[in-house]
Amino acid sequence: MPALASRLDRVKVAATVAMTIKARTLREQGIDVVQLTIGEPDFASPPHAIEAAHQAALAGETKYPPQDGTRRLKEAVQRKFRRDRELEYALDEIMVANGGKQVIFDAMMATIDDGDEVVIPAPYWGAYPLMSRLVGGEPVFVACPQNNGFKPRPEDIEAAITPRTKWLMLNSPNNPTGAALSRDELAALAAVMRRHPHVWIMCDDMYEHLVYGDFAYDTLAAVAPDLRERILTVTGVSKTYAMTGWRIGFCAGPKPLIRAMVNMQGQATAGVSSIGQAAAAAALDGPQELVAAQAAQYRARRDFVVDALSAMPGVSCHRPEGAFYVYPNIAGCLGRTTKAGTRIETDEDFALALLDEAHVALVHGAAFGMSPYLRISYATDMASLEKAMARMAGFTAALA
Repeated sequence: MPALASRLDRVKVAATVAMTIKARTLREQGIDVVQLTIGEPDFASPPHAIEAAHQAALAGETKYPPQDGTRRLKEAVQRKFRRDRELEYALDEIMVANGGKQVIFDAMMATIDDGDEVVIPAPYWGAYPLMSRLVGGEPVFVACPQNNGFKPRPEDIEAAITPRTKWLMLNSPNNPTGAALSRDELAALAAVMRRHPHVWIMCDDMYEHLVYGDFAYDTLAAVAPDLRERILTVTGVSKTYAMTGWRIGFCAGPKPLIRAMVNMQGQATAGVSSIGQAAAAAALDGPQELVAAQAAQYRARRDFVVDALSAMPGVSCHRPEGAFYVYPNIAGCLGRTTKAGTRIETDEDFALALLDEAHVALVHGAAFGMSPYLRISYATDMASLEKAMARMAGFTAALA
């Protein structure tokens, strides 16, 4: 058999995917598994977005679209940035891709040479280091401890930057912790980045509308407009509008970078689904009340899950500002044995035993760069969350 590419040695299957597959296998065996691994809203896509896709198909909008996105969607993205963040971008400073993930991949492909470094605050979304390595880069991790709210400290970011640094990744609200950066915290990071003009800054704002309480969301391009020529702001419709399967992400940034990214996308997938873009434009320009309504439900779920976890022996849980994840610390459960006799030495041991014995699927913290934690997605209905927390409480109470 001919050989596969050696670049495959740099990446492995994401832990979220692996745990989801394990949970699916148990379900196929007839076992009632509560699935808390996937960061996917359980709400339906907006009816007006679905209707817009239908009408676009009926109108014959089924041909190859422009590689950088349809004019209708790019204009809707213009209006979105103006409405949400008071940011003005020209159409050639905006690009549409097959989800936010392809935006990030296009950016790395267009900028990273072998050995270039990517500074990644940890805990992190696992795709960041995997993609960095795949394109020849080297991830450099910066620990964001729980006692700082899982947020990067400016002095730690400064210490991580070298002459080989190509990107700083900022994800707020964060996957997996839900931590969100305030305007003052962004300003402090901007002060550091002004001293390092050779570094691009990527702001992954995919969860920007999922913030709770009185937290005021902001993004770096708005906080530090003097850095805009180095900032790529990434977002999309997946999380805000429950449109994960439509695969529509977009970004705004400096014209030369966008042009290079469009070139990269042209070599990979070319344009994005034309009818999906019609749906995304309708979501961005349509009624926005559903966004706040869904965020209110997420906040109620967050509070329930945090309170339930905090009451479990050996578990403590930080209350995050946003997204739909919590990241509980399970240090008090390590070195103990489950009711079925499994020894718990790591957070991965905990996650696997919880799935096998209590039939709750979640992801261990090591997959996101910080242990001993777990990532729990509460993007599911309250009944499932109640069942999962009850099972997990029984599991932790039985540890000896």
